[in-house]
Amino acid sequence: MPAVDLTKLEEVVKNKLSEYFGSGFEGTEVAHGDLMVRVNRDIIVAVLEKLRDDPDFKFDFLSYLTAVDYSALGREPRFDVIYQLLSTTKKHRLRVRVAVPEDDPCIETAVNVWGGANWMERECFDMFGIVFRNHPDLRRILMPDDWEGHPLRKEFPLGGVKSFYFKRSSDPYAGEPKNLVPRIRRQQSDI
Repeated sequence: MPAVDLTKLEEVVKNKLSEYFGSGFEGTEVAHGDLMVRVNRDIIVAVLEKLRDDPDFKFDFLSYLTAVDYSALGREPRFDVIYQLLSTTKKHRLRVRVAVPEDDPCIETAVNVWGGANWMERECFDMFGIVFRNHPDLRRILMPDDWEGHPLRKEFPLGGVKSFYFKRSSDPYAGEPKNLVPRIRRQQSDI
C-alpha cells in the first residue's frame, strides 16, 4: 500500500468531522504511523456513516473492532471501543476510538453500517461485557452461554477454573470409547 500523507489526511478529517459533529468530535492524533480519531459515543453511528460515505474518505471496510480495558491504569472512562477502518480505493486507514464508561458499558451497534461488525461486536460483548444496542443477535460467541464474567476484563482471574484428571491406566487412550476417531492421525507406513 503506498504511503499516505497523514498530515494532509489528519487536516481533512479534523476539518470535516468538527464541522459536521461539533463537540462530539473530540480530536485526532497520529500514533505508530496511523491516524486516530476520538469521538463521543452518542454520535458513533453518524460518524461511521460519514466516514464511509464521504467522497474524501470512502472508508468502505471495517478491518476490526475491539475494546481496551484501562482499569489497571485507573483511567475513567474505563473502556475504549476501537474501530479500525480502511479505504480500499483511497488506500488510507483510520482508527476511531470511543470512550465507554464502566457504569454504563453500552454503545450503538455498527451492524447497519458494516454487516461484518456483527461477529466482532459479539466477540467484544463476550470478552469485555460491552453491550451493543440494537444488535440483531447479541449473545456470546466464544465462551459457553452459562459462563460467568468477561475474560478480557482486567479483574478476571488469570488462573481460570481448576480441574483435575485422574487416569488409572498407562494406555494413552484409557477411558475413551473404542469407536472414537483419534485426534492425531498416526501414519501407518511410508507409502
